[in-house]
Amino acid sequence: MTFDRIAYNPGSLLSMYEVLSFAKIADKNKAIDSLWIPESWGREAFASLGAVSQVTRNVKLGTAITNIYSRTPATIAMAATTLDMLSGNRTIIGLGASTPAIVENLHGIKFGKPIGRMREYIECIRAMLKGDKVTYNGTYVRVNDFKLLYKPQRESIPIFLGCVNSNMLSLASNFADGALLYLRPLEELRNTVVRIKSAVRENKNFEIACVFICAVSNRQPEKARARAARTLAFYIAVGKYYRNFLAENGFRDETEQIGLEYWRNGLEAASSFVPETMLNSLTICGTADECNESLAKFMSTGITLPIIQINPVGNAESSIREMLTTF
Repeated sequence: MTFDRIAYNPGSLLSMYEVLSFAKIADKNKAIDSLWIPESWGREAFASLGAVSQVTRNVKLGTAITNIYSRTPATIAMAATTLDMLSGNRTIIGLGASTPAIVENLHGIKFGKPIGRMREYIECIRAMLKGDKVTYNGTYVRVNDFKLLYKPQRESIPIFLGCVNSNMLSLASNFADGALLYLRPLEELRNTVVRIKSAVRENKNFEIACVFICAVSNRQPEKARARAARTLAFYIAVGKYYRNFLAENGFRDETEQIGLEYWRNGLEAASSFVPETMLNSLTICGTADECNESLAKFMSTGITLPIIQINPVGNAESSIREMLTTF
């Protein structure tokens, strides 16, 4: 099965060399819309995409996501326009609130009022991207006479928002160019897409992108499922927002067990508490045929751009090639 548009997120399990190698191969496939680099406490997203821009010519390049606490609007505007210069206008700015654990523990910045802060960031960044002098006096953002030194190559760069809760979804629908979704059970995803499409009825170009944990292996499908389960268990265990969201959407007992087991006995033990129902509702894994069926199922919800998060099974290079030939 082939899909008209698909995107990839190399995740955090590939080396930088493997990310660049993958990007070179992916860039030759016209069906691949974009590549998205995540950021938490590993690779820095804009620097990574700057490197990717030099080995690609066609795919768009997105951050998934850059948090709005560890960077100012000016820093994001400078990074995005620099990446546009390097890539020939292929940048997509993916913004998110991140979590208190990351913002406060890793960056030493007080986490609070993410919706209000995000709205001001969007307004301020958009003004800066036009290349004019910007003075902005908001509740959370204060800027005096900022003007980019180099004239931007275009007056706007798409801004997508990473969304978990309903308030961020509403903000994305009203102020952004797209929504970045993750770890949403199938039926909940279907309902969320309906809600977004109703809110953005007049904006036909609004992108509803969803990232899916993915592991493919025709020879070892059980290992692929185990790999996907480990990644899912990790996000549930360390990601309070995702854990709470999934608990509220049909997986309360499972998320509690996974979280407890992770802190008691580690990731491998925690992943054994991921049931098939949860794996099937949230991830794409198994043989190529099974993965195609899963992706088709998720596409039926009405999302406009599936983003496949790479979780290699065995040798990274051969696993990447198998994944690219799968979809």
